[in-house]
Formats: sequence, C-alpha cells, structure tokens
Amino acid sequence: MAGIFKQPSAFAITPHKVSVCILLKIYAPPGQISVPFAFSSVAQHNRLGLFLLALTKSCDDILEPKLDELIHQLRVVGGLSNHWFIDHLTSRLSSLLSPDDLFNFFTEMRGILAGPDSGVVEDDQVILDLNSNLGIFLRRCVLAFNLLSFEGVCHLLTNIEIYRKEAPSSCPPYEQPCLDDSSSNIETCSEYENMDLENFVYEKVSEEIEARKEASEKVPFHLHAPKTLLDLVDGREAGSYGDPSSNMLPDIDPSTGIFLRTNWQVQGYLQEQADTIEKDGSSVSLNGFEIVLRQLQKMAPELHRVHFLRYLNSLSHDDYIAALENLHCYFDYSAGTEGFDFVPPATSNSFGRYEIALLCLGMMHFHFGHPKLALEVLTEAVRVSQQQSNDTCLAYTLAAISNLLFENGISSTSKMLGLSYSPLTSIGITLSVQQQLFVLLRGSLKRAESLKLKRLVASNHLAMAKFDLTHVQRPLLSFGPKAFMKLGTCPVNVCKEIRLSSHLISDFGSESSAMTVDGAFSTGWLKNLQKPTGSLVLSQENMSSNSSNIFQFCAQPTFVPGSVLQLLGSSYLLRATAWELYGSAPLSHLNALVHATCFADVSSSSDAALAYVKLIQHLAVFKGYREAFSALKMAEEKFLSVSKSQISLFKLQLLHDRALHRGQLKLAQQVCDELGVLASPVTGVDMELKTEAGLRHARTLLAASQFREAATVAHSLFCMCYKYNLQVANASVLLLLAEIHKKSGNAVLGLPYALASLSFCQSFNLDLLKASATLTLAELWLSLGSSHATRALNLIHGAFPMILGHGGLELRSRAYIVEAKCYLSDPNFIVSENYEFLIDSLRQASEELELLEYHEMAAEAFYLMAMVYDKLGQLEKREEAAVSFQKHILALNNPQDEDDDPLV
Repeated sequence: MAGIFKQPSAFAITPHKVSVCILLKIYAPPGQISVPFAFSSVAQHNRLGLFLLALTKSCDDILEPKLDELIHQLRVVGGLSNHWFIDHLTSRLSSLLSPDDLFNFFTEMRGILAGPDSGVVEDDQVILDLNSNLGIFLRRCVLAFNLLSFEGVCHLLTNIEIYRKEAPSSCPPYEQPCLDDSSSNIETCSEYENMDLENFVYEKVSEEIEARKEASEKVPFHLHAPKTLLDLVDGREAGSYGDPSSNMLPDIDPSTGIFLRTNWQVQGYLQEQADTIEKDGSSVSLNGFEIVLRQLQKMAPELHRVHFLRYLNSLSHDDYIAALENLHCYFDYSAGTEGFDFVPPATSNSFGRYEIALLCLGMMHFHFGHPKLALEVLTEAVRVSQQQSNDTCLAYTLAAISNLLFENGISSTSKMLGLSYSPLTSIGITLSVQQQLFVLLRGSLKRAESLKLKRLVASNHLAMAKFDLTHVQRPLLSFGPKAFMKLGTCPVNVCKEIRLSSHLISDFGSESSAMTVDGAFSTGWLKNLQKPTGSLVLSQENMSSNSSNIFQFCAQPTFVPGSVLQLLGSSYLLRATAWELYGSAPLSHLNALVHATCFADVSSSSDAALAYVKLIQHLAVFKGYREAFSALKMAEEKFLSVSKSQISLFKLQLLHDRALHRGQLKLAQQVCDELGVLASPVTGVDMELKTEAGLRHARTLLAASQFREAATVAHSLFCMCYKYNLQVANASVLLLLAEIHKKSGNAVLGLPYALASLSFCQSFNLDLLKASATLTLAELWLSLGSSHATRALNLIHGAFPMILGHGGLELRSRAYIVEAKCYLSDPNFIVSENYEFLIDSLRQASEELELLEYHEMAAEAFYLMAMVYDKLGQLEKREEAAVSFQKHILALNNPQDEDDDPLV
C-alpha cells in the first residue's frame, strides 16, 4: 500500500499513531530521572523529542507514512541508539495481538502524562505536560481509542498487523545504512504506479475537500507529485537559497511519482520560495521554477496559491504579460481568499476579495513603472475597501499610495485621489501632493495601530521618518490664526520614528501566521533528516552540527519572519541615510556596517547592495579610489550584475567622479549618457536617477568650460526638482549654479545661488552640504577682491569644525586651499611670520588630492605652495613645487587612455 487512509472528519486512531505513542513512551518513560535509558546524551534525547513534535504536527494528513518510512527516519534521528529504538518499536507492535493488549497499552500511556495532582516533580524528571503539544496529541489518541467500539478495536488490530507485516518487504535489513533512499523511492514509485489507486486517491481527496469547504475550513492539499518536487522540499535540489545556482531546476519527468503527505511540507516550500523571490528574485530560475509550479498546479488544481507564486516569479523577472495573466488567474480561481493572512475571512461578501486584487494590481503597476495607472487602481481599491468595510485592506492600500507618492514624482493627484477619506476635503481645502502624502501617512498609521497590524505600523513609522527627513512641515490650513512654525525638518522626529519602528517590530507576535511557523518547522525537519551524514557513528563534528540544528529548531515555535528582520534591517539603512544627509560620516558608516554584518542573510538583495554601496562610498571619500574600486570588485562578485542594480549605478557614479578628477571628459560624458539611458522615460519615474544624471551632466559641461550649456542644464534640473518637490536635491542644484557662475567669472550672479543653497541646507539640516556651500560662498566673496578676504576667512573658519570632523578628502583639501587663498590675498597677512601652517595644510591637501587623482585641485595646491616658497625666497623648494604643479597640469591635459584602464 502507498499509505493508510483516514476518515476526513474526526481524529481517528491509526497504526501510525500507535507507533508514535510507542516512541513517546520511549521519550518520556514513567518514573525515569534525568536522561532515560538508551539515550546517550541530552542532545540525543532532545532530538527525538523534536522529531516526535514534527510527526504530531503532520498527524492530520490524508496519507500516513508506512512503518518502513518511519523506521528510515528514526534511523537518522536515533544515532547510536537507533537499533534499540527500531527493535523496541517493532517488538512492541508485534505484542499487540488482542483487544486486551490494546486496552493495557493505552492504560500505560496515561502514566506518562503529568496529571493535575501529580505533586512535586523532580528537576530532571522527564514527564509530558497535559497542555503541551505532545501531551495533547497523546490525550487525543487515548480519547479516540476509548470512543472505539469493539468492532473498531478489532479493525485497529487488523490494520496494525498489516502495517507491521508491510515493513520487512520494502525496508532493507536494520544493519544496512538507509541514508540513500533512491532505491526505495523507485520501488515505491513502481509499486504505486502498478496499483490502481489513482481514482481512489482522487475520490478520497475530493471528499475531504468538499467536507472542508462545507465546514468553511482551509483546503488542505496532498499531491501525487513528481520526485523532483519532493527533492526540492527535501532540500536535495533546492540546496541553499542564498546560492543562485541552487535554484536552477532540472526538467521534470512526470512518469515517476510518489506522495507528498504533509500539508506543511508543500506550504513551507512555497513560503520559502516566496521569501526567496522577495529577497532576490533574480536568483530563482524563471523557467525551472515555472516547470515546478505547473506540475504542482496540474497535480493539485485546488492549490490556488501556485498561481500567486507564478505571478511573483514573473514579476521578479519583469515579465509584464505573464505577471498580469497569473495575477488574474489567481483571483479568478481563489477570489483572494487564500494566502493573505492579514485579511480576516469574509462573512457576507460573496464576490471574494476584489479590493485585494486591486491592491495587488496597483502594486504590480508600481513595480513596472506605471505610477499614474497604479494610482488610479489603488484609488479604486480605497473605494472598494470602504464599501466592503475592509479596514485592514484599506490600511495597506493607504500605505501603498503613500509609498507610491513618495517614490515617484507626481505633480498633481486631485483628479485621481479625491481624498474622500480626508476630513479636510469637506471644507473645500485643496491639498498639495506633499500635504496629501502627509495626510495619507498619518491616516495609514492610525488605522494600522487601531487594527494592531504590527508590521504595517513599523513600516509606516519608517515611512514617516523618510517623510520627516526630506520634507519641511507646513500647516494644512491656509487661513485662520497660525502659531509660529519654523520651516525646517526635525532630526529628533526622524530618530523618534525610527526608534518606534524598531520597538514595534519586537512585538510582532499577534500578526504572525501559524502556517508560516509550522511550515518552516516541518520543512526544516525534513531537510535535516535527508542530509547525507556518511556514517551512522556520531563524530565530534557531527555532534556539534546536530546540536546547532537542535537549537535552531527549539527556536522555531518563536519563529521570527524574514519580513520582520528585513524591516528591522531597513531601519538601520534609513539611519545610515539620515546621518549621511545630516553630515555625520562616522554614524552613517556605523549603521551601514551594522546592516551588512547582522542582516545580510535576511535582507533583500537591493538592501544588501545599498549597504555595500554606502560602505564603498565611505572608502572612496576617505581612502581614495584605489581601495574603493577593490571593494567594488568584491561587491560585484557577490551580487548579480543587473543594469539598474545599486552596485552597477554606484560603479558608474564612481567612474564619473574619477574621470572628472583625471580630466577624462570624454569618458565622463559617456558615463553620463549611460546613467541617462538607465532612467525610465516615463514621467515621474526614477526621479533620483534622473536628478543624478542631470547633475553629473552639468558638472561634465562645467569641467569642459561650457558654462552656458551647464547653466541651462542646471536650470532645467532645478525646475524639475521644484515641480516634483525634490527640495533636498535642489540644494545641490543651487550650489552647482553658484559654482558655474564662480568659474565663469560672474561672482555677483553666483552669490544669490550660494545663499539660497545655504538657506535650503539650514531648512533640511544638511550640515555637510552647508559647509561645502559656505566654502563656495567664501570663494565668491574672495573673487570680488582682496578687501573681502577677511569676510571669506571668517566664513571658512566657521565651517572648519564640520569639515575637519566629518568631511572627506576632497572637502578638507578644498578648505585648506581656499583658506590659503584668503591668507595670501589679505594685504595684512605676513607670510614670513605665519608660513609654517600654510605649508603644512597645503602639503596635506596635495597628498589627499593625489589619493583622489584630482589633478586640477592638486595643481592648484602646488601652485600656492610655490607662491609661498617664492615669497620666502626658498627657490629650491619653489622649483620642487613648480615641478609637481607641471606634472599635474600635464596629467590633466593628457589624461590616461581609457583603454589602459581595466575598470572601464
């Protein structure tokens, strides 16, 4: 037989459950103290307990394992004592020959339970608690036996006899290792194929499905699946999910087939694959995984979640048509009632979960870069959620709209949103996109808190932190008395929202799904049991490995979902971004390092790549390009090379910076063109990338002394940033316009832009950018004549604490050079009395600029050093400085050939 069928209704006692009860008595014999007999260690005893826990969790399956399969698993779990376990199990089953034997057996089983009046229990005594998982299972077995009639007891005896006699025919001798189950699988497959059980299985499964549907329960599924599918769940073909090559699936031969008996195995497998796609979708083979899902769909058409996995698979590989088709199929067949644990079951809606379908469709359009279409669909989802009184879906939809408005540039949403859920519209107030985003974030946060959606609350707190980081708070009302409000961001609010997010993530238990926990537990156990261990003798290495696995599975009942850990890691990335904007390089580097060290295994590939980018960027700013490119090479080997990945974009930015410093303007323009091509042509999409490409294009034109063209590009970029409310980017654009006017010789025209950039920096607390703008302002004042040298010097000294404490190589060197210019331009400054600190600062600037290969500024440093030495009359040192000056000018005018650079 392929297995023992059970009735789909009540909990029935079966020979397999009798075997589990025998093993329970071995695990917790009555009256035993410390480690019971036959166990060599506490670790071995715990391992059997975890094995029994996994068996009891799969007790409600349609098919139960045969005795030879249970022996095979027990052989792996038992270790050195497996022979004794197997002999005791088979001999105890052989002793059950009469109804009296069964009655005595279950009477003995009551003795291993701790009763309410059991008294004081010794510290090391092994006893089963009545309310534990194993205790509840044993009580159910005893109750099921007590409810049997005499005829039922006789039938149970007959089934035990058949169950016991099956084992020797299909199980190898006990002395032979059974770790390689390929032969037994082939034997099982041929045995199953030769028997006409297909119709019988289908009828039984259909009867159970109908019975479950009538009882409004979740539909379980058990598959006559290809062997490759079972191998995937076992972990033989899937391997480690972190290895991209491990997900390359071979073609499936549907001629071979065996039963997947446990619901949790397939559920856990699908959940793990969904987590893998979310973490790094490109690591999953599109065609290989599609073959597996098609086989699952063919074998279990009632398993609608397969359609959703096919949708995720297509989405991760940017297949728009397939993703849309599979999403429609999923909601056509399941009506959105399967697979969404955050939505309570519907009681009065007979049309399914239309609002959830709209939410998923809107997020799909958002993923493919269709912001206006996504906003229209999500607005419809808001309306339907309100009609159906689905507050949970409404909260998630509002969060999705907030994310859409935040990530994409949308100049106007009044025709699409309507903000019917905002009380401000009732008095005729028209809100800007920024104010609408603030209202949406607050509304979504309040709904999530009232519904106790912990993960959504934490996510909304992170979204509020992002909003407070880049938006100035403004009053929503445009009339009436107003209190004084400082137009600026508040770093305290940003830190507060991030801390609240981290605190709420630790309290996620009420939203955790039991299916996910049990599925991961059962799937993990199956992987452990099928790992090749070579020898049955436990070596010290195997012992340590098994112990670590035991500790891992002991923690499974308090399983922390990957999405929760991923959200916690995102909070550290946001901290790094915030400190980077505020100008604290050490704190930004520290938080990026925490993410890369502690959350690399659970974070998505994009988050992990972003953490690496921030670390490499820190190297480039403080150590130079050589170390940065060495680290970048290692990062490229770690992450897949995708055209718009964080690593690829950062490499282009790094190449552009170095090309400008070297004077390779043709290469710099080529990199700018590549950045511009990578940005989506859709209006409002990839705004950060478009802004970055525009800034670098203007800097390239400025380096080529094409001032008019550079000013035109910068002016159009400012208009675009103003239209889409990218105010932080506008601070950099205004500073660039000031630089353009400074280098073109129009210092008077550059002053307003520098002052405006300073105003933006103060409003958004951009301290390091403010220091850079202060240097530009000092240079502009100095360009107006030597009479302004003192004013410029005061500005520089005011910015020095920030520059020297947090500035990189380029900013520090630039500050030293501008300071030296101010001193040398001041007629009251006597070089012979104060030349030492000038020479030291200029020498340090030249050394740091050589690390950056910044030839133009390094030449300027050596030129100033030659001027100082000339005024001091030190002609030999003046000539040395002049030679270094000519060397950098020559390198600037004759840049290194691009073909000689291995990194281009």
